[in-house]
Amino acid sequence: MKLSVCMATRNGEKYLAEQLASIMGQLGQGDELVISDDSSTDGTVAIIERLQDPRVRLLPGNIFYNPIYNIEHAITRSEGDIIVLSDQDDVWLGNKLAVVRRWFSSKLPGVHTLVLDGSIMDEHGSVIHDSLFDFLGSGKGIIKNLYRNTYMGCCMAFSRELLRVALPFPQRIPMHDSWLGLLSELYGTVEFVPEKTIRYRRHASNRSFDRFTMGQQIRWRFFLACRLLRTVVSHPVGVISKRRQ
Repeated sequence: MKLSVCMATRNGEKYLAEQLASIMGQLGQGDELVISDDSSTDGTVAIIERLQDPRVRLLPGNIFYNPIYNIEHAITRSEGDIIVLSDQDDVWLGNKLAVVRRWFSSKLPGVHTLVLDGSIMDEHGSVIHDSLFDFLGSGKGIIKNLYRNTYMGCCMAFSRELLRVALPFPQRIPMHDSWLGLLSELYGTVEFVPEKTIRYRRHASNRSFDRFTMGQQIRWRFFLACRLLRTVVSHPVGVISKRRQ
């Protein structure tokens, strides 16, 4: 089982080295860390290049100016059986990839998504909430997560089969994590496991959704629902299920 850790970076030098250190010690020899950088103007690329590890694949020089299509680029270039998403500014606990391997080792081929809990820390590294799940009210449910998304990309890992229906990412969706999570519910299995495997760093730069107006958030939800419906029409759930058998 090959794991592909996929990360999108942009001007992340402040916290990136700590996050990379927490990931690299958990990668197996056959795993990879795929990093797509989106027009960084600080020392982000240099920090990654200093790793000098053949398991790290840096995709520099991109001009997406958009985190959704930046992480899509990393995912598209990945080669693993299981894709594990990572933010540039968190810290992984030492059990992260071990938990992912254990959970997926018992799964049959098909669409499977794992969502893991974590604590929330501030920009200085002090824990401010013990559970990300509790803070968000995390859990499955299409209507629930259309109304208020509780899928967090940094907590998610999924089987490669999901990409058959998830790529390419549609335009005007609010974020990639809600898209991936809801498709997982439609086409496979999802489990929220309350085992803490990361420290999620909450700071001014990553409170993106909170900054938009209610009108914009409603429009995003509408576009997301429409694109989910379009996907189901073009890739019927029953047909996809039969192909997995």
